[in-house]
Amino acid sequence: MIIYKVFNNNAVVIKDENGVEKVVMGCGLAFKKKNGDELDESKIDKIFVLSDPLVNNRFQELVASIPIDYVELGEEIIEYAAKVLEVDLNDTIYLSLIDHLHSAVRRFQEGIGIKNAILWDIRKFYKKEFEIGLKALDMIEKRFSIRLPEDEAGFIAIHLVEAVTRKGAQDIHQVAEIISEITNIVSYNFHIFFNEDSLYYFRFITHLKFFAQRLLEGKTYLDDEQDDLLQIIKKKYVNAYECAEKICEFLKKKYKYDASSDELLYLTLHIERVVYKTVL
Repeated sequence: MIIYKVFNNNAVVIKDENGVEKVVMGCGLAFKKKNGDELDESKIDKIFVLSDPLVNNRFQELVASIPIDYVELGEEIIEYAAKVLEVDLNDTIYLSLIDHLHSAVRRFQEGIGIKNAILWDIRKFYKKEFEIGLKALDMIEKRFSIRLPEDEAGFIAIHLVEAVTRKGAQDIHQVAEIISEITNIVSYNFHIFFNEDSLYYFRFITHLKFFAQRLLEGKTYLDDEQDDLLQIIKKKYVNAYECAEKICEFLKKKYKYDASSDELLYLTLHIERVVYKTVL
């Protein structure tokens, strides 16, 4: 096995018999080595083969710029997530998650905290991904002896959601179209223009993005414990509830999608918040 490119003492690139570049990692496997040298295969811990050439190139750049611990940790979390979710994750997760882990730990060590504005949505609508995020916090603590806040579990969950639901251009267009249709209904119903720079609008759009993805995938969020809460919300936020009902009727007519009472509930809460700037 011949070294094609040396990143650091712990990571190199090789080319297989078909000319495919692979990132090879192991503690000290490239110590005092240079391009063209023979690699000691007994020191290899991991071999990464990413199918997308562009992603592969960017991954190589990432590996060359951060400590090996973050790459190993990222792969550990990704393998665990794929097993729990029982899916194949898009290769881009190796870029987004590992880079995020490195940044998150550095921010924490520097005393910089970032609140997750959509933690509420993630915890409710993507429970499995959020639980994996919490497990990832345990893995981070074990490796670096620091405990990141739950906000980071939410950020990790977002990366997993995007790695599972990442689709082609047509699906991205459909998500954008659904979001536009829903926001137009709200805007027309309340005769308002949204402040697209506001936190409330950001939360609303993120919620709609997840909602649209579920619609296109034919998935419905259900939580039997929310029925009593829906009755309370219906009476408390009358205008927002009526608008949410109009949206659900529109989606049923155009997309044949029956939104659950739970989705009606959370849609109402988000409409109330974005229209009236209510802190819920």
